Amino acid sequence: MNYGVIKKRDIADGPGVRVSLFVSGCTHHCKGCFNPDTWDFDYGTPFTTETEQEILELLAPDFIAGLTLLGGEPMEPCNQRALLSLLRKIRTRYPTKTVWCYSGYTLDALAAGGAAHCEVTDELLSYINVLVDGEFVEELYDIRLRFRGSSNQRLIDLDRTREKGEIVLWDDHTRD
Repeated sequence: MNYGVIKKRDIADGPGVRVSLFVSGCTHHCKGCFNPDTWDFDYGTPFTTETEQEILELLAPDFIAGLTLLGGEPMEPCNQRALLSLLRKIRTRYPTKTVWCYSGYTLDALAAGGAAHCEVTDELLSYINVLVDGEFVEELYDIRLRFRGSSNQRLIDLDRTREKGEIVLWDDHTRD
């Protein structure tokens, strides 16, 4: 996997101050995408064990709330496989930090039998606290929306979704 950029202190892509990893590779090609350079799977810099270590170090300060995965498309199966080791390490080292993931795939497409499901999807999703799902739809763009670009996208609280067995949307008034 390659990545386009690592933002060391991001306040736009989830609550609090976050580290954001923009992975390369996306097959959605949404009209009006804010980051079309990352559609190319070969764009940017190779993601290595040194990159993982850099991200883990960036997450260390107490004021960093967590990691956000964006792209490109983090949930392309080849990217899922590359990200699994990093998320395992984050959960072990920083169990209270949150992981947010932006994906053009819906949660249904990531479920067993779905278009983006692969052998690591279920484990990867178990490490993600909030999934912002659904393709960006330019006609549904609304600047007033918090942490998403278009009104079709959902902020799914995966922790509470797993607890309840049904989709629970993230509510920034009750949880980070």
